[in-house]
Amino acid sequence: MKFVRAIIMGIVQGLAEFLPISSSGHLAIAKHILHIDLTTGLLFDVLLHLGTLVAIFVAFWEDIKELIVEGFRIIGDFVGNLVRFMRNIFTNKKVEYKKILSTPYRRFVILIIISTIPTAIFGYGFQDAIEIAGRTLLVPGLCLILTGILLLIADRLENGNKTAATTSIKDAGFIGVAQGIATLPGLSRSGTTITVCLLCGFQRDYAVKYSFILSIPAVLGAVILELKDFSVSRGELSEFYAYIAGTIVAGIVGYFCIKKMLVIVKGKKFKGFAYYCFIIGIIAVISHFVI
Repeated sequence: MKFVRAIIMGIVQGLAEFLPISSSGHLAIAKHILHIDLTTGLLFDVLLHLGTLVAIFVAFWEDIKELIVEGFRIIGDFVGNLVRFMRNIFTNKKVEYKKILSTPYRRFVILIIISTIPTAIFGYGFQDAIEIAGRTLLVPGLCLILTGILLLIADRLENGNKTAATTSIKDAGFIGVAQGIATLPGLSRSGTTITVCLLCGFQRDYAVKYSFILSIPAVLGAVILELKDFSVSRGELSEFYAYIAGTIVAGIVGYFCIKKMLVIVKGKKFKGFAYYCFIIGIIAVISHFVI
């Protein structure tokens, strides 16, 4: 793979991963209409995903750091409560239990875990059906039109007041189901989850933060699924430097797209993306019956 092609793929990955236009939908449509072979080595696919993953970590590092720390503290307090439980059973002295969800970040950890469960069920359980859906132009086209509708809805919603401290378990489950459904080609993951977050009454900046941090386990899960059939050819090793260049570009472009999404959501500027999704979606649906 030449450096130019690797860099172009990195730009596409960085843009499509975070802007609400559905990278999977565009990939499926391009393969059918433009007859372009967009397949790359599995090693490069994994590296591109990791590049955008690094972008999320950089953009939300302070929050992610707190989530990691509080996650380990939750485990520590849970184990401590088990020890206290055993002591309370076998001794007369009753020890008070520690409250596990004592901070907003601890609640955030649990909320992300709950949201990830439905996504994992959809992504793994319907993996074959999702792959089949991407082989036709009809499903990506209809899903892009649905993405456009969701984006218009997001622009019309008022700013909510929910944060990690007030988000309910029900909200987390609802968002997780939405992200699971968004594994369909053409349905934007970021656009879908942000819209659902706003429907649940989230503050707009918190909706963006929740959506992108929630994507971390989803991206890691996708990487793991890709790695199950992982093998590196000699040709891929010879192009490794080009792969690294594309990965770096994906991370840089992805970082700026995340920052742009914060501005878009706060300013209710989804309309342009919505119209774009309508146009591409309609073209895809028409092409399904014509080509």
